Order: sequence, then structure tokens, then C-alpha cells
Amino acid sequence: MSLLFRDVAGPSLSPCGSVACVGAFDGVHLGHLALLERVTARARAQGLAACAISFAPIPREFFARGAPVPRLASVREKIERIGGAGIDRVLLLRFDAALAAMQAETFVTDVLRGRCGAREIWVGADFRFGHARRGDVALLRKLGAREGFTVETLPDVAVDGERVSSSAIRAHLADGEFAAATRLLGRAFSIGGHVVRGAQLGRKLGYPTANIRLGRRVSPVGGIFAVRVHGIERQAMPGVASLGVRPTVNGTEPLLEAHLFDFDGDLYGRRIDVEFVEKLRDEAKFADLDTMVRQIDRDAAEARAILADAATTSSSPRKRGPSAFIAGQRR
Repeated sequence: MSLLFRDVAGPSLSPCGSVACVGAFDGVHLGHLALLERVTARARAQGLAACAISFAPIPREFFARGAPVPRLASVREKIERIGGAGIDRVLLLRFDAALAAMQAETFVTDVLRGRCGAREIWVGADFRFGHARRGDVALLRKLGAREGFTVETLPDVAVDGERVSSSAIRAHLADGEFAAATRLLGRAFSIGGHVVRGAQLGRKLGYPTANIRLGRRVSPVGGIFAVRVHGIERQAMPGVASLGVRPTVNGTEPLLEAHLFDFDGDLYGRRIDVEFVEKLRDEAKFADLDTMVRQIDRDAAEARAILADAATTSSSPRKRGPSAFIAGQRR
């Protein structure tokens, strides 16, 4: 089980030393997993702790200064997936003005060495750190020679010739290319959360929904989707979902509303995960509720057909999935 820490200051998390990695880890995609698994393996081989350093918010969000920055996973999901890769210590630093202003040398002495006790550090080849992103791999190696740690880089991970990156996954999701995003993530894209009570309008219209508030999280997708909902029964449940502000009823807060087919139960307070299978259309404002319900009828029928076809396809023999490669070598 991994342990979570939040602050730069404090005693060493790994008095006996660690193998560490640093990154935003948004989505914890196949490239991130390759790095985390390498760190875990190296730590186990040397009898050291495996440590991952990440940030909340991610630096990209902080420097966007209020502009929407889509995220592939919540902080909770990121922590769980990092821990699932075998990491013992997660240092999730608050990325604020003080951390943004920290010099690269200070980050090395106070965080990598002082807080994490790093003896070996793994990063991507394009890794940058410290104030104004002045630090790079060359500087990290120079400081490592002085501070007593080594630095290793992991080559890019590619799937079917495409480099795995959070930005590429966001682009695929924005274009409704869920299969492509799944290949790079290593799993289907989903949004999880606790079901909250809404205005009950869906129930009155014949389409009760399980609602998840996004809070400050900005989703990379929006519109109407065929979905599978996990966390209710042993098998994922099919449904149709809307993610947006509900312009027909003058909504303002982004909300994920999932209608589960052939289900009638109380889900309030339950944590569920909504897996996005296929986009049906963009969100739209209708002239009245009757017109909206007629469109929802069509959406539900289309989603049922898509999910039934997907279930049939998944139950038949499939070709071997795409392989992930690291610098031309099979993982």
C-alpha cells in the first residue's frame, strides 16, 4: 500500500533511500505506467523505497491562470493508479506560487534528496523543472554527481507508431476518438464520483439519472454518449449519459448525468465510474421539454444499439490488441 504526503518540508520519507520519479502523471497512461513500473522494479532490486513525485494542481493548470485545462483523471484517481503500479511513497506537492518560484537546485536538495532520499531518479528525456523550467536532464545529472544520486531517462512509449502523451489522449477524446484514446491510456476513459441528488427532472421525464458533479475538474469531453457504468453490479451496466451544462433548462454547472438502462434503484452517495464508449452528439438547446424528450428517446435507442453491438463484438474471438513499444523495443 502506498503512503501519501503533501508538503515539501518535513522529515525524509525514505531514510534508507529511494528510487524516485517525477511527473504530472495526468491520466497515468501507458507511458507513465512504464516509468512507474521501472522505478518500482529498480527499487525492489535494491531494497529501496519506490517514490513518485507529482503535483496538484498540475503545473499546466497553475500557469493557465484560470483558463480551462482538461484533465484525464481526478487527483484521487491519479493517486490510486500510481499506487497500483507498486509505488510505496507518493509526494503530491501543492503547485503554488512558492513552488513555481523554487530554483532547480533547491528542488533537488530539498525535495529529491531531503524529502525523498533519492539515490536514483528516473524521468522522461524532455523533463524540465525548477523556476522558469530552467532545469533539465543535463542539470539534474550535474547536481546528482554532487548530491550522490544517479539519473536515468526512459525513452518514449509508442502504441501503433503513435507517441503516448496526455496531450495526444486529450486530443483523441476531444475528437470523439475513444478507441484511440483507450489504446494510449491502456484502459477506457471514464469519470468517477459520488452520485448526488439533482433536481429530479430526469425522473419526471422518464429518464432518471445518476448525477456526478465535476467540481473544479474540467472534462476533455462533452455532449451525449453511450456509456457503461461501473460500481453498481458485478458487470458494467449499459446506459446513455449527458455531460454539460443542460442549456434547455438554463443550467450553468457542468454535470455528468447517466441514465442506466433497465435499472431502478437508489444510488445516492454511491461511488460509480462512467466509462465513455461512443459519442452520439453535441449538447443542444431545445425549444421545449417535449422536443428534448423525443431526442433523448433517439439517443437512448442509439446507445442501446451501440452497446449491444460492442457486447457482441467483445464476446467473439478478437485479434491481439495493439502492442506498446519503448524506443522500438517491445515492452
